[in-house]
Amino acid sequence: MDPRSPLVIDTHELSRRAGSQREVSFTAAAPADLGIDVIGVPEGDPIQFDLRLESVVEGVLVTGSASGRLVGECARCLVDIEDEFLADVQELYVYPESEAEPDEASRMEGDLIDLEPALRDQVVLALPFQPLCTDDCPGLCPECGVRLVEEPGHKHEDAADPRWAALGGLLQNDQQDN
Repeated sequence: MDPRSPLVIDTHELSRRAGSQREVSFTAAAPADLGIDVIGVPEGDPIQFDLRLESVVEGVLVTGSASGRLVGECARCLVDIEDEFLADVQELYVYPESEAEPDEASRMEGDLIDLEPALRDQVVLALPFQPLCTDDCPGLCPECGVRLVEEPGHKHEDAADPRWAALGGLLQNDQQDN
């Protein structure tokens, strides 16, 4: 854990006495790959944190929120979209000497806690699986790729189903024989 990382907080000022607390607000640059393929937080974008650090018997309980900007593309029409996120953060960081299992809580390194895994979990889980520019986005024309929202009456001539092409040839032969 790098103590110079903007997502690492030093809890030295917070005594290990249960009940002591302090509030922190800060802005940090977004880490790389904070998102999914179609939408996420751009690397280096500012993320605003408003947190309360509370000393508890087992360690430090971090609660609060993180907010920032999302950038991606509509899953139906591929237009660029931009949105905001607000992620609730609640994570228990246990002291290094704690007997808690690694999957039960995050572990502190000395007096340091790393917010990145908790931030990543909350933001990625809150992202829409298929983000849309509007709830009723009609998408793209499957034949030519035109955005249907820009051309609502868009349609093509009824194309013959290629599976029937051989029968169409029989019909043409029959008409020529007559």
